[in-house]
Amino acid sequence: MKLIVQIPCYNEEHTLPATFNDIPKEIEGVDEVEIMIIDDGSKDKTIDVAKKLGVHHIVVNKNNRGLARTFRKGVDECLKRGADIIVNTDGDNQYAGWDIPKLIQPILDGKADVVVGDRKTGEIAHFSPLKKLLQRVGSYVVRQLSGVSVPDAVSGFRAYSREAALQLNIVSPFSYTIEALIQSGKKHMAVTSVPVETNDKTRESRLFTSIPKFIERQLTTIVRMYTMYQPLRVFFLLGAFLTMLGLIPITRFIYFYITGDGDGHIQSLILGGTLTILGFVTFIIAFLADLINFNRLLIEQTLEKVRRLELEMLEHKEKDNDN
Repeated sequence: MKLIVQIPCYNEEHTLPATFNDIPKEIEGVDEVEIMIIDDGSKDKTIDVAKKLGVHHIVVNKNNRGLARTFRKGVDECLKRGADIIVNTDGDNQYAGWDIPKLIQPILDGKADVVVGDRKTGEIAHFSPLKKLLQRVGSYVVRQLSGVSVPDAVSGFRAYSREAALQLNIVSPFSYTIEALIQSGKKHMAVTSVPVETNDKTRESRLFTSIPKFIERQLTTIVRMYTMYQPLRVFFLLGAFLTMLGLIPITRFIYFYITGDGDGHIQSLILGGTLTILGFVTFIIAFLADLINFNRLLIEQTLEKVRRLELEMLEHKEKDNDN
């Protein structure tokens, strides 16, 4: 049983040593514990620090590609290196690395595919009341849309089984946390959470630099992902809304027409007819989107099989080299 702890890093030369030292090097139930950093185009000495610390694997992005793409690359690299469990933590030492054994235990027990660390954000002193409120609201929305009961939806401290990692397809360029949860729920993975500790703040968040921008990006991700997995429901409800909205001015016109005053209200008929047509077109889009959704499922299944074949070929090649 091999565990790889991946740490996405961007200019983390000062905080990486503490993050590395917090990670237990031996865990009961795990044969090998390895650490990987994915350097996202750092401008400082993050890579040099990682080498001095003795990090097992260093993966480098030539340019800054963002957290979501870096996370996705890290998962792929962990799978190539034979990880049975992948733990993701942040390079700023926000999460308590000594809680990793607790984090992976549900996977070791065969009770979960994905485990999310619950930071208990309501108790974190340096979180502002607004940030705590946004976290609660966001987690509630994600629970309703994904069907996954996780109290801290944006926590980046999480563990994935090999099977779960093989099925994960991150497409968002901003953050992977919400997208991964919605995917996990829609793919019927077993998802749970465990309470974890956090360390004192070492720097300002790079994702939470502007509250309006943060809300916009997270809402965009939620809408995009939910629509991707539930297109029929989304467009059908939108079509129903437009149709009902169109019936209001049409009903108004019919009323005045019956009472003999229809000539002065033709604009209501035009508006109602336009909205009703838009609603009908949206119904058609709903069915087309549903067909595209089935095509996406086939593509994801194919991608998963390709990944498995690539990993099997890589394992055979390594065995041949050893022999």
